[in-house]
Amino acid sequence: MEDSNRISYFLLGLGVGAAVGMMFAPKAGADARDFLQSKSRETADQLVRRGQEIYDRAADTIERRKQGVSDQLNNLSTAVDAGTKAFKQATKDASRAMVDATRS
Repeated sequence: MEDSNRISYFLLGLGVGAAVGMMFAPKAGADARDFLQSKSRETADQLVRRGQEIYDRAADTIERRKQGVSDQLNNLSTAVDAGTKAFKQATKDASRAMVDATRS
């Protein structure tokens, strides 16, 4: 299991455990509800931050991969151009050699 999944499950269990514990705690109802609301907000904020971190990392990874593909495409294009130029030159040289051979 990945660390991010472990953390998520831990936080979920912590939240559920806190909620169940507060239901059976000897606090007044209003105090317990206030506590649960504040913990719910904290957990929601943590989840939003974690989601943003994951999104940012994914966006960075995608951008790096796009750049890598673009670089490889440029390298391939350069190699094809060089191969085409070499082929044309070799064909031209072979033609000249054939012409010279027939003249001799």
